[in-house]
Amino acid sequence: MINLLDTIRNTLVPIHKEGYLFVAAFFVVSLVLGLIAEPLFWIGLILTAWCAYFFRDPERVVPQDEDLVISPADGRISHVAMVVPPAELDLGSEPMLRISVFMNVFDCHINRAPVRGRISQIAYRSGQFINAELDKASTDNERNGLVIESKHGKLGVVQIAGLVARRILCFVQPNEPLEAGERFGLIRFGSRLDVYVPAGGEARVSIGQRAIGGETVLAEFGSAKGPVVSRRN
Repeated sequence: MINLLDTIRNTLVPIHKEGYLFVAAFFVVSLVLGLIAEPLFWIGLILTAWCAYFFRDPERVVPQDEDLVISPADGRISHVAMVVPPAELDLGSEPMLRISVFMNVFDCHINRAPVRGRISQIAYRSGQFINAELDKASTDNERNGLVIESKHGKLGVVQIAGLVARRILCFVQPNEPLEAGERFGLIRFGSRLDVYVPAGGEARVSIGQRAIGGETVLAEFGSAKGPVVSRRN
């Protein structure tokens, strides 16, 4: 019963304003298709409902701890590794802990700040539109990166376009302050976010795990527990 209530609460939520035009367009096309054949109207209506679901903008309960790095999006953890960050972020040439969250077309695509801090840089890079699940999407695909100056140093968060995603939206500007969990962007339709964690941060998620944007802890600073080890059961 509780799971059913959670599902309803996460489904029946406001639509982000960026989705209004798309939902309206889907509905108009459904009406036009209905003039051709009634079954097409119902198919169009189902797609309209999906479009509204895609642009949902739920409230989230954000952990209030500056030693935590929070997931910037809903999705599946696709990579956890030490990787040299993209050159345009100016984060140096040393490997950093990179945690990637892959969003499919059914995930909520609102992007949220992983930490509290100030935006020191925003860097857009044109590129390809290969499958965002592939590791090389981090370097080959179109992307938009933010560098956030946080309590523990500079953190990078990169919006990466995918096969279907053709539009990266960023709502913030350099020098703006951000709170952890605050909305900063959106990607249409299916994509990935990479988080580059400063030295000292330990991963608290594993590949294949589901993450909730604004709530799931990706990494932690100052913990004596060390890296998390997991296994499939």
